[in-house]
Amino acid sequence: MTDWPDDRSRCDARGMPHPRRRPGRPRRPGRGGRRARVAAVLALALLLAGGAATGCGGRATTHHKPGTSHEQASGSVGTLLTADDGAGHRLREVPAEGAPEVQLTARPDSEDGWNLQLAVEHFRFTPDSTGGAALPGAGHAHLELDGRTLARLYGPWFHLSAAQVPEGTHTLTARLYADDHTAWAVSGKPVETAVPLIAGPPGQASHSHPAPTQTGTPEPSQPPQADRTVTITVRDGRVSPAPARTELKRGERVALRVTSDRADTLHVHGYDKELALPAGQEATLILTADRTGLFEVETHESALVLTQLLVR
Repeated sequence: MTDWPDDRSRCDARGMPHPRRRPGRPRRPGRGGRRARVAAVLALALLLAGGAATGCGGRATTHHKPGTSHEQASGSVGTLLTADDGAGHRLREVPAEGAPEVQLTARPDSEDGWNLQLAVEHFRFTPDSTGGAALPGAGHAHLELDGRTLARLYGPWFHLSAAQVPEGTHTLTARLYADDHTAWAVSGKPVETAVPLIAGPPGQASHSHPAPTQTGTPEPSQPPQADRTVTITVRDGRVSPAPARTELKRGERVALRVTSDRADTLHVHGYDKELALPAGQEATLILTADRTGLFEVETHESALVLTQLLVR
């Protein structure tokens, strides 16, 4: 630009005023420069806002306070105890009323291993907020075999491969945790459930052990109205003989004779048949196998699988 000496030289040939700057004053940046600076400020603000909304990992979550661990996450849910679950996760004590509950069912898969189902109450799985603060009745579960962690569960279903379970009798445990990885607890004990699991030799499905076929003349103690009798004993949380399949033809009648050392209830899935089991006394349920399929027979209180009825 030029500093014009007088008023007459301020206009161009069209009579329009020439741009003029005052002597000694620095030139201001043009509109393009101002727009670039404004855009940069807006981009930085959006970046900071996005980081605050999503947190690390790019997903919505509530993070613990700086300088604290997940186990010491913020939140006023329950009481954080000094005791832990045996694996370093501290217990988060909550009142028994309305506390999370869990039950575990292990059903043999037709091809490999077991299909596990976690039935929960006062609890929901929240995979999107794992690592955040503890929220009432929310979190995930840990699956353990004989005290060894197998997997972390973010939903009610899980397939357990037979390759993960050595041959023999084991204890399968499911335990509930909050999003901050503390273990939900009631009366100082973790909220968990455990079921026995019996695995066969390598290469052989654990659920493919058929019960011995009974033929010939029925034993004197066998009810005359039953085609087959299965005798089972439950003592100290163990089932004898080991749970196996009882194969039946459609229309056959089977007598389930069970003796339990503690009061319980027998339940036949699929048929919705139940039988009270008095402590120390033998009880018999006679069932007509009029449906084809694979049906589990288990106890309610101890959640033990007694046998499986395979009806063809």
